[in-house]
Amino acid sequence: MLALAASEGFNPQQMDVKSTFLNVFIEEEVYVRPPPSFESAKFPDRVYKLRKALYGLKQAPRAWYARLKSFLLKSGFVMGSVDKTLFLLSRGGGTLIVDDIIFGGSSHALVSSFAEQMSREIEMSLWQGPKGTFIHQARYTRDVRKKFAMENSRPMSTPMNTKIMLDEDEEGEAVDQREFRGMIGSILYLTATKLDIQFAVRLCARYQASPRMLHLQAVKRILRYLKFTPGLGFSYASYASCRVDRKSTSGTCQFLGTSLISWSSCMQASVSLFTTEAEYIAATSYCSQLLWMKATLSDYGLRFGRIPLLADSTSAISVAKNLVLHSRTKYIDVRFHFLRDHYEKGDIDLIHVVTQNQLADIFTKPLDSSAFARLRGYRLKVLTMHSSMGD
Repeated sequence: MLALAASEGFNPQQMDVKSTFLNVFIEEEVYVRPPPSFESAKFPDRVYKLRKALYGLKQAPRAWYARLKSFLLKSGFVMGSVDKTLFLLSRGGGTLIVDDIIFGGSSHALVSSFAEQMSREIEMSLWQGPKGTFIHQARYTRDVRKKFAMENSRPMSTPMNTKIMLDEDEEGEAVDQREFRGMIGSILYLTATKLDIQFAVRLCARYQASPRMLHLQAVKRILRYLKFTPGLGFSYASYASCRVDRKSTSGTCQFLGTSLISWSSCMQASVSLFTTEAEYIAATSYCSQLLWMKATLSDYGLRFGRIPLLADSTSAISVAKNLVLHSRTKYIDVRFHFLRDHYEKGDIDLIHVVTQNQLADIFTKPLDSSAFARLRGYRLKVLTMHSSMGD
């Protein structure tokens, strides 16, 4: 939604609904005990029957969505065929798009009218985005460093040391599991805007069950890196990169035009016998993501032919394009030939990219400071917010 808004030239706006879940009724019968000091002296053993949703009630998000959906459909919106939180309205030559709590449109009149309707219906207030969209978590980043007493630590230029490969380190000194998990949880939230720490955080998170001093030092390095880049905002595989179970790591990043709209770093579910297999599995997994995004963007009125998928493994590309099996492909599970099928159908185009220009490297392994800065700044176009801009 934000990438489309930037390319189409309209400013996104964000809904802020007062007492969101308290605005909706629930269909199920739900009873709650009265809170302390609110018991009825006349009927001390009775409970309350809920008429509206409460925060913390598992039915509340579903009930809120049902109310919003009902209101939008009655207002003439059309629900997306793939993403059911997407609603579109075309009227008077203009288009209005509502995606969850963000909305925007090509017609100022449509946007203003919708804002007034929502304000009357569910007491909605608005946050107006500035020209261009810059997403950051600068204040939260500083709060996290303060929380874990890392304010005065020496900053680092990369989130991971290229010379250290993390493992379970069973002989190492044990550390406070609760504190370690708290640190992981806090910085995990930052990966929503800080793609550069995605790989490091995911790797450290594997050792939450039995953290050692080695793992704690790795997490603290991430926090020291965050001091180096507080205002930073917003298919490839590494063969057998995990020292524990030798599974490979898949890294992907997806662009809409020049806007980076999604990225991921995850361990593959199975052990690969060859580098080619690891690369092929990563490309297949990403192919499914591309096809889903292609279908979703069709609801926005965007149509695409062959979508380019860039990979730096010529052998994996050859496997997808060549129907003849050979010694290194006969072990690959049939389901991963999904990639080959959609290449033949013309849905995707496999293109080779030289390794030094492979953007997904930043999601699969530790990089030295020069390579890391080059991919983060120049290739992925991650920007830095100056402190003078505020929080």
